[in-house]
Amino acid sequence: MKERENIIKKVEKELKNRVIRSSRILDDDIENKIRTAFLNEEKKEAKIVLDAILKNIDKAKETGLPLCQDTGLFWVLIDYAKDSPYSLSSLMDTVNSALEEAAEEGYFRKSIVSDPIFSRRNTKTNMPPVINIELIDGQVSRIHVLLKGFGSENCSSVVMLNPTEGKNGVVNAVLDMVKKASGKPCPPMFLAIGVGGTMDRAAVLSKKAMFYSDPQYKELEEEILNEVNKLKIGSGGLGGNNTALSVSILAEPTHIAGLPVALSISCWADRKTVLDITEDLYE
Repeated sequence: MKERENIIKKVEKELKNRVIRSSRILDDDIENKIRTAFLNEEKKEAKIVLDAILKNIDKAKETGLPLCQDTGLFWVLIDYAKDSPYSLSSLMDTVNSALEEAAEEGYFRKSIVSDPIFSRRNTKTNMPPVINIELIDGQVSRIHVLLKGFGSENCSSVVMLNPTEGKNGVVNAVLDMVKKASGKPCPPMFLAIGVGGTMDRAAVLSKKAMFYSDPQYKELEEEILNEVNKLKIGSGGLGGNNTALSVSILAEPTHIAGLPVALSISCWADRKTVLDITEDLYE
């Protein structure tokens, strides 16, 4: 029991540190996509925007300050292992403690209000997070954390398509949502799409798609990316080749009468981290 308690404490510290790091340093694949976009950009104004983004990335590494003043809302997915040696309640407590400490130690902007309509009183802790829980097989639980800025979140959306619209309907729906977003989400964007389930499940799938995609949808992802970039919204909304840098899709079964499609948009600062709860990680 004592050993498990010690591991949970180490998990809390590791998650806190990873969340702070994700606010300051992008994953290599994200940064590389931005650097490639800069090299491939032909439009002068868009290239200036991408250059400023790259300088911002370098400055955040140098100073240890967040990449963006909007350090986001904590969106969490806990894949809880059915045979986990740790209780779900202990993991929930660990996540909440780690995130609150990360917000304080990482100089996160306090962006969360306790009531969305009336008082809109700031909680002054950047808490609480939005937490989703799913059961998985095995012993190893996994914690996903998104730092979800709301310039891009405000441009995310869900549509309920007629099932006869099929693949073309999905493509057109995403294009319509991106057109409506235009330059507001601080492009170049990262697009994550959830298809199927119900309205709410499609939205959760779109957030999960920020971490994973389904290989069978690779061709559709590439098609949507090409069509989005033909819109020429471009970096900073100033035109050019790089409206979006990636598209990922996750899908689940749905009703015969429906085709729910959700789009989650991330700005260029696509900040996230994943932590597996394994004992050997902390030996």
